[in-house]
Amino acid sequence: MMDADTASAALGIELVVLGEGRAVCRMAVTAAMINGHGLCHGGYVFLLADTAFACACNTYGPVTVAAGAEITFVAPAHEGDVLVAEAAERVRYGRSGLYDITVRKSDGQVVAEFRGRGRELR
Repeated sequence: MMDADTASAALGIELVVLGEGRAVCRMAVTAAMINGHGLCHGGYVFLLADTAFACACNTYGPVTVAAGAEITFVAPAHEGDVLVAEAAERVRYGRSGLYDITVRKSDGQVVAEFRGRGRELR
């Protein structure tokens, strides 16, 4: 899936860990990602978390897509920060699943908490 993900590749997102129901992705915040307040635009933080979510929920084989997601921004990220998104499955039920993703700076500070709901396509 990541091989065909041109959006994530264009942002330099790397998949660094993949296991059943879990994934870790990394992205460096570039100047192009900075908003009018001098902070990393929240859309990029969401995209990183969403990529980790997609990787984690697609580890079982059937194509799985987002049925919904929400994010809580906890702290800002800045140009030069390296963000790491760690996705963990909480529960799978039928064709659905619930995943929590924590986005941190490389020093461990939490930037955002994301919860995604996945649904297998058939």
